[in-house]
Amino acid sequence: MPRELSEKDIQILKKLAPECGELTCSGSGHQFHSILPPVSNHFAEDSNDFIERISRLNDEELTYITEMIKKGEESMGCLPVEDVEAFVHLVHDRLSEEIAQKVISAYESGYECEH
Repeated sequence: MPRELSEKDIQILKKLAPECGELTCSGSGHQFHSILPPVSNHFAEDSNDFIERISRLNDEELTYITEMIKKGEESMGCLPVEDVEAFVHLVHDRLSEEIAQKVISAYESGYECEH
């Protein structure tokens, strides 16, 4: 479900990818509609870099992203499996097993890739 990034979304995106100057996908030319896909697919060099970046999130920001995922407003559909697993692991360790399971359920429900 495409959405327009809010100021809060943009702040989180820039925290995870400070080098993000434009909010546009270089490949498609479209505006980003989520936080995690551009971090994973455009800015992180590899899975270890992605893990380091998402580890910068405080618990409030992590909760915000999980709420957006559960509502179908934050896409995980085009993240590499290892990045999804890393995100779920972080949610499990920092928030709860229950929230991690809800993130997995949302991911498995097949939301389409929306940058």
